Amino acid sequence: MKEKLTDALYGAGWTAVKRLPEPVAHALGRGIADLTWRRRGKGVLRLEANLARVVPDATPERLAELSRAGMRSYLRYWMESFRLPAWSRQRIRDGFEVKDIHLLEEALAAGNGVILALPHMGNYDLAGAWVTTKLGVPFTTVAERLKPETLYDRFVAYREGLGMEVLPHTGGAAFGALARRLRAGGLVCLVADRDLSASGIEVSFFGDTARMPAGPAMLSVQTGAPLLPVTLWYDESAVMRGQVHPRIEVPEDGTRTEKAKAMTQRMADAFAEGIAEHPEHWHMLQRLWLADLEPRPDTTARRSDSSGTERP
Repeated sequence: MKEKLTDALYGAGWTAVKRLPEPVAHALGRGIADLTWRRRGKGVLRLEANLARVVPDATPERLAELSRAGMRSYLRYWMESFRLPAWSRQRIRDGFEVKDIHLLEEALAAGNGVILALPHMGNYDLAGAWVTTKLGVPFTTVAERLKPETLYDRFVAYREGLGMEVLPHTGGAAFGALARRLRAGGLVCLVADRDLSASGIEVSFFGDTARMPAGPAMLSVQTGAPLLPVTLWYDESAVMRGQVHPRIEVPEDGTRTEKAKAMTQRMADAFAEGIAEHPEHWHMLQRLWLADLEPRPDTTARRSDSSGTERP
């Protein structure tokens, strides 16, 4: 019953919110964000705890301000996502501005495929729609299988409608398909600041140990495709902002695993740079650092996380 209700609520959001005038949808999202923030649920408390690591010298009052702004940013993502299927191509083109886009364009022109790695910042669906619409470049991504299955199907259909190819997050099978896309000169985009597999790599992140996916770096090592981190944020305008960070080079020495570890650390460093500049637009409402996970002896249990609702 809970799964059916969840699916029905998402369906209602896509049906109703996309028909609202943009100022009304924006105000609705802000109202829901403020109400959620005042209730101080698990997701809000986890967001605030995560932000305390990002801004370690913040006072309690400052953390409260950041978490409130963070919830408003998070709900802006949802309101935009519900409305994106109704946006015109010109609205999508005008809805995103990105610094150093030449780094992506030059990498694509080289013909060796490109891997973009992003944290949970801003609205990566909008960024993806901009890539397919403004740059005219299709790309492949992966999505975690959600429950109920009908909800997963909704998200796949939604993203495919924006011009993306979506593969299920199924470990080796997804990795092989992504490698084939890259070898054919394609673009792969992966959200990569929280590990959802058994093969994550431990990194130093804001002074403590976290685990991030090995996939982006391993794909780069195996295929030779350049790995470019990207960070996203909002300002007070209707336009989302972004930054393409410099390529993470494959180390010359070491095993594949050692190379992937070094590259994943550099990816984490690039994420940290963007998150530190715009902490309120990092939508991490789940446990991330190993010290915050439940202290159980088995790694599967340590990876479990039930605090808040993850953005698909």
